Amino acid sequence: MERPLSPPSLTALERLVQERPLPRHVGIIMDGNGRWAEMRGLPREEGHREGSNSVREVTRCARRLGVQALTLYAFSSQNWARPAEEVAALMDLLREYLENERAEILENGIRLNAIGEVDKLPRFVKEPLDRLRAESANNTGMVLTLALSYGSREELVQAARRVAEAASKGELSPAQLDTKSFESYLWTHDLPQLDLVVRTSGEQRISNFLLWQMAYAELCFSDILWPDFRTEAFLRCVAQYQQRERRFGLTSAQLKREDSQRAKA
Repeated sequence: MERPLSPPSLTALERLVQERPLPRHVGIIMDGNGRWAEMRGLPREEGHREGSNSVREVTRCARRLGVQALTLYAFSSQNWARPAEEVAALMDLLREYLENERAEILENGIRLNAIGEVDKLPRFVKEPLDRLRAESANNTGMVLTLALSYGSREELVQAARRVAEAASKGELSPAQLDTKSFESYLWTHDLPQLDLVVRTSGEQRISNFLLWQMAYAELCFSDILWPDFRTEAFLRCVAQYQQRERRFGLTSAQLKREDSQRAKA
């Protein structure tokens, strides 16, 4: 395991990352809260509570770097099947987060967004969520999206339904449907292209998260459990992204020619 960086070294790493091309949109599958707690003989809820501190620190780091959009997989459609007491604790933590982070979100020009079947959330969560989304709607800084009661298959199904409805009303011809027009029916239609997806805790699964959107995203799997995933771990993932060649179906030679042509222009 790598030793944690000293504060000066961490500052230097952040400066270095900031000087290189950044991912426009980062998605994070925040995994490992329960295991973190169980390893310490604590209730699983304590892992989720400690994980909220990682949310705060990573969000601050992403905003400082200049990332345009950060999407956090906070509660999946399948998480409703977890034990009732754990679901209740998660809902309480979500409400606390919305209340406690309201001032910082507004003061830093962050726009809060949410994707998923948010109408399934309990009223004591949905009301502060809707209120903060409305209050921050005109902010022009980073977009912080919470994926809540979210599943990518569910998103694709609702998009297909909306396409079918538009076609049945004569608003859309099947011949007009392409990838760009289909994306307009997704919950993420107003977000930048997804460039980087991070999953913590050592698991190497996508778990029904942004399946369409991650078609050309870079994937980074970290062994660190989410409650321990802080600024340094996030910076290392972004640095790893910056070292990769993104070809989007082209060859390395084609990319080099394009770069050369852009440099001459």
